[in-house]
Amino acid sequence: MTALAVGLPTWHPHPSVWVVVLGLEGLYLLALARHGPRHVEPGERPASGGQIALFTAGVAVVLVGAEWPVHELAERYLYSVHMLQHILFTLVAAPLLLAGTPGWLARALLRPVMPVARVLLRPFFAFVIFNLVLVLSHWPAVVDLTVRSELAHFVAHAILLGSALIMWWPVFSPIAEIPRLSHPAQMLYLFLQSIIPTVPASFLTFGSTLLYPIYGTFPRLGGITALTDMHVAGLVMKIVGGFILWGVIATLFFRWYHLEQSGEPDVVEWQSVERELNRMRAKS
Repeated sequence: MTALAVGLPTWHPHPSVWVVVLGLEGLYLLALARHGPRHVEPGERPASGGQIALFTAGVAVVLVGAEWPVHELAERYLYSVHMLQHILFTLVAAPLLLAGTPGWLARALLRPVMPVARVLLRPFFAFVIFNLVLVLSHWPAVVDLTVRSELAHFVAHAILLGSALIMWWPVFSPIAEIPRLSHPAQMLYLFLQSIIPTVPASFLTFGSTLLYPIYGTFPRLGGITALTDMHVAGLVMKIVGGFILWGVIATLFFRWYHLEQSGEPDVVEWQSVERELNRMRAKS
């Protein structure tokens, strides 16, 4: 049966989404106000204005990806928007949230699980964990379940975002205990990350049969066929995802080049973190 062509879905808010994003932003600001001053030197801010802006931008991206119209389009109309939603969570929101988290806050959150974190946040394990979740999130049975169940949908997105935070850690780590890779290693790490999605993207882009039959039962937005929608999803995964990763790689390259030309040590950005760590050790 051919699905009916329709226009944009009617707007309606998602209270649960607003609870999550406002709670995330509120807890972040509360932590800065109530606990931050105890973890920094007198006169220092618990987080810079840039960090607060980055974290807030990450929360805003989560809101965009989980609210109307992206949510409705992704879960009831187009798999290509579902793919875009995942890219927003994993390649945009996750690095922004991590880059906006000050070292003392990241350390406090990880302290109860620090021995495990020291292992899972290593580049190899971070790479494997994220890509395993990425592959499973595109498994037809998983896609079908998340579309049919709101609870499964929420859990899947939470796991996807969590795995993305792990994946970005070797690039944006804010603590010296589990440090970032060197700039050349960061670029290699992200280069490899840009290659892995090529495999599922190829299946989507060049497939002749619908991998996700449930999307064939949905109304067709603008009359686009389900198969064409799947092909577009593959292009979104490869081109948009690759553009973001290569954009970060280019930024890292110019940052590395600047450090090499200026003669600045690669660890300058860690001086404040190390000072805090030494102060904590002195108290213990």
